Amino acid sequence: MLQIPALEKLVHELSRLPGIGPKTAQRLAYYILKSKDSYPEKLSESLLRVQSEVHSCPECFNYTDRVLCKFCEDPHRNSEILCLVEEPSDISRIESSGAYRGRYHVLHGVISPLEGITAKDLKINELMARIEASHDENNEKPIREIIFAFDADLEGDTTSLYLAKSLQGKNLKISRIAHGIPMGSDIDFIDDRTMGRAMENRVEL
Repeated sequence: MLQIPALEKLVHELSRLPGIGPKTAQRLAYYILKSKDSYPEKLSESLLRVQSEVHSCPECFNYTDRVLCKFCEDPHRNSEILCLVEEPSDISRIESSGAYRGRYHVLHGVISPLEGITAKDLKINELMARIEASHDENNEKPIREIIFAFDADLEGDTTSLYLAKSLQGKNLKISRIAHGIPMGSDIDFIDDRTMGRAMENRVEL
């Protein structure tokens, strides 16, 4: 125990961050304490600013500080292709490959029964509504292809299977990124070239 309530509170809050254990949280807390006077203030300001200015795009649920995110705003992107990803951070990896020019839909998770995450916890109802709205008779460019770009693990496969069944009969081409990506891997750590090939050689389901 640190025996200093303010410091213990800081360590506790830092340890709640993903991938941060108690020891790492303690090291970060001491680093903040030893830093220049302005750093804690700047860190606090940055946290408050991102909380107040950044929100989910109402169209695709990526993060943005605009009304719509830059991908939904861009008229040059192909609105007939929709790439489904688990988290907003996955978009950066796909974009850096340069192999995809369609639009995105962020589920904010994947189906994981062991963690109690079901389809109802994801942005799947919003996806279905988005697809249905795109097929309005006044829309000249409805969504025609859905690409699953999930991690190559059990949860990613479970989510892909659920969505493939849910999208049956909607006159859509369903595909997933090709798995030159190793089984069990996280797409956040895939190099640009491999991601580009996986996107270009996606497999129809």
